[in-house]
Parts: sequence; C-alpha cells; structure tokens
Amino acid sequence: MANQTQGNHARYVPLWHFITSSAMLALLVGSIINLLHSAKENVYSASLLVLVAVIFLSVFWYARWFALRAQDRAIRAEENLRHFVLTGKLLDGRLRLGQIIALRFASDEQLPELAKKAANEGLRNADIKKSVKDWRADYHRV
Repeated sequence: MANQTQGNHARYVPLWHFITSSAMLALLVGSIINLLHSAKENVYSASLLVLVAVIFLSVFWYARWFALRAQDRAIRAEENLRHFVLTGKLLDGRLRLGQIIALRFASDEQLPELAKKAANEGLRNADIKKSVKDWRADYHRV
C-alpha cells in the first residue's frame, strides 16, 4: 500500500461507489419508466418495482451514512483522548466535527498547535489537512 498523503487519502471502492450506485440509479429510472408505460393491469406490479428500487436506494445510502457517522463519533473520541494525553486538556469546544476529523492526520507534535489554530481561526477541513507537515495516515477509514 502506498504511503498515505493529503493528496491520496480519499478512498473509493469502485464496485460500491461507481458500479452499485449506477446500478441503483438505473433500477430506479428503469422502474419509473416501466410504471409510466405499463398497461392498466400491470400498474400494481410496476409500482411495486418502483418501491423496491426506492428501498434499495435507501438501504444503499443509509448503510454508508450510518457507518460513517459511527466512525466520526469514534474519531472524535480518539482525537479528544489523544489531545488530552498530549496536553492535559480536551479539544476546544469550538472545533466542528469536520475539523476534528481533519486533525486526525496531524502528528502528535503538531496536533496541539494546529488544533488551537483551527479553533481560533475557524480553519476549513481542507486547510487543516494542507497544514499538516508530518502526515499521520488513517488506513482504517471505511
């Protein structure tokens, strides 16, 4: 696995992000077209197909969303603990979750100062990541 950097830390799973999402969209569009062109005696089954497509799309979306929210909570707790171990204080309450998630890439040496700067200046997530000098990789993000 290549070393993780600010430029390559985003992770895509082609089968999930591109193939499955495209298939879900095609299923929804195709089922709606089928419903619009169905004969009167087939409207019920065609509408059930639209419902199935909506349910699949919902499961596809929320399966990813719930997993990411759970990870975000874990990252917030981990970074709060790491900051406490390094400084004896919890992270500044003004930090948004996205900022804390971006701070996870900062080395232990850089974290306290970068966290302070992020809170005081309201740095955007991308700006925090660009400010990291010694990148601390996260290979476990889903």
